[in-house]
Amino acid sequence: MSITKRATVLAVGLGMVGGLAACGSSSDGGSQGSGDSKTVTLVSHNSWAASKDVIAAFEKSSGYKVRVLEDGDAGQAVNKAILTKDNPQGDVFFGVDNTLLSRALDNGLFQPYEAKGSDRIRPEYRADQDKHRVTPVTTGDICVNYDKAYFSKHKLTPPDSFDDLIKPEYKDLLVTENAGTSSPGLGFLLGTAAEYGDDGWQDYWKKLKANGVKVVDGWEQAYNEEFSGSSGGKKAKGDRPLVVSYASSPPAEVIYADPQPDTAPTGVATGTCFRQVEYAGLLGNAENTEGGKALLDFLIGKEFQEDMPLNMFVYPVREGARIPEAFRKFGPQAEDPQTMDPAKIAGNRDQWVKSWTSLVLK
Repeated sequence: MSITKRATVLAVGLGMVGGLAACGSSSDGGSQGSGDSKTVTLVSHNSWAASKDVIAAFEKSSGYKVRVLEDGDAGQAVNKAILTKDNPQGDVFFGVDNTLLSRALDNGLFQPYEAKGSDRIRPEYRADQDKHRVTPVTTGDICVNYDKAYFSKHKLTPPDSFDDLIKPEYKDLLVTENAGTSSPGLGFLLGTAAEYGDDGWQDYWKKLKANGVKVVDGWEQAYNEEFSGSSGGKKAKGDRPLVVSYASSPPAEVIYADPQPDTAPTGVATGTCFRQVEYAGLLGNAENTEGGKALLDFLIGKEFQEDMPLNMFVYPVREGARIPEAFRKFGPQAEDPQTMDPAKIAGNRDQWVKSWTSLVLK
């Protein structure tokens, strides 16, 4: 809602893959539950990250020790949580986004709980308001990023819309992720479906394919190997100056550079953005329900919401939460991103991915 731990933390913040477990956490995905009423276990994808002092403050005030189990990328983590829902690995699951939300809800992954402070969450990020099975925690925009140096060198204006990407001057420049295996890849597909409608998105992708779009399995390969504008891509001699990533990718390129540049080396095509929201929920058969509820309250509290951006490179969902200056300067949220009702995603996602795979990969 969506980049890896410094060498890889840059990747974590940028692509919502990779991650840093919190204080007192474990990456042992094989153990079951906490088995201790004073331990609360958070199950997440690999992009989970939080400052140790913020977690320590929660542990001190709540009396619960936090344990984190990282379980692969978002899709893998959601699927595993569903398969183990009768005997869950933990108490709270974080990291199901709006593209996969219906899968979790339809499979009965969560039990109802309205977290304290939910009234401070921005209304546009709320979901499942009648049952309160999930709580919004993060948001971010999946967008095409561009390599400023490439476009300056070639005296070419960077694209700013989906329509631009199919123009001849951008032939063989874009790399995106597989919509069937990658969260940003799926988000980009949904963005085109929102832009062109049920009857138009496939024709758009035919044109995009004819214009030389390259598809790779996941964000890590697309951004850190194929994209010429990222620090990783430069080292890997990537030759694609356009990539599907996040609006928060440019700030990460600045923050982790040494020395830090005055301007970001990459930019965002704001007319290609799709709004992603990530949710957390109390697992249906959690051993420590009270600890789980306390942890959910904490995840939408001001301290965690303000700590989160520079750890996971996503935006807070809480009204009034402070946004880092680097985000405002180098990676502001899109003013008018594409969005889609979760019910529409639920009704079409699997068939769209199947059609996309047949159209683009074969």
